[in-house]
Amino acid sequence: MTALRLFLIIGWTVLLAYTAFTIGKEGINLFPAFFGAMASGSWQGQFNLDFMLMLMLSGLWTGWRNGWSAAGSGLAVLAFFGGAGFLMVYLLILLHREQGDLRRVLLGVRA
Repeated sequence: MTALRLFLIIGWTVLLAYTAFTIGKEGINLFPAFFGAMASGSWQGQFNLDFMLMLMLSGLWTGWRNGWSAAGSGLAVLAFFGGAGFLMVYLLILLHREQGDLRRVLLGVRA
């Protein structure tokens, strides 16, 4: 469990630093580049579509594990738009709150 927590902390820190660098270099509006690549039919577009589907999966899991409550639905939206930056922090919080019980982390209200 320590290795997972360490990965989440290091991954989140690296992602935060890289995101700040990218915003400084490219600006904050990622939508034209993101959807433009998908519209082009390039491999970058394929990767972006794959990534967007993973974001959807993350959002659906987050909402589901919270029983689609109002808070769970809000977290699902955050998971979709926040990506790994949200999910890594969310998993760290869940690991702490559920005392490392992965069954409860993964299943939430259904555990």
